[in-house]
Amino acid sequence: MNTATPDAVKLAEQYIAVWNEKDEDRRLSLLQANWTDDASYVDPIMQASGRTQISALVGGVHQRYPGFRFALKGRVDGHGDQLRFSWTLGPSGAEDMIEGTDFVQLEAGKLQSVTGFLDKVPAGA
Repeated sequence: MNTATPDAVKLAEQYIAVWNEKDEDRRLSLLQANWTDDASYVDPIMQASGRTQISALVGGVHQRYPGFRFALKGRVDGHGDQLRFSWTLGPSGAEDMIEGTDFVQLEAGKLQSVTGFLDKVPAGA
């Protein structure tokens, strides 16, 4: 059963848009619009605090994996001020190489903290 409201799905889509944005100014604009001032991100490989660090982290992913795109995988679950969704990352037009699941804490309708889990990571990624 999909428990997410349209707003939850929209927030997940906006989250993915940040990860797919290559231009730093546009990425910071997306972060400003959809993430809190004190936003944080952590997964088993990296972490960042604040919009500027999160943008730099995303920029680093673009440098390491040029031409790769993020996409939502499956459904978005939402409950209160919490979101859960899975995503894929891979080169455009090819099989996805990396998959993960993120848990998001919202504050006043914006993303405040993200805890990411990597579900599929090939050796050497």
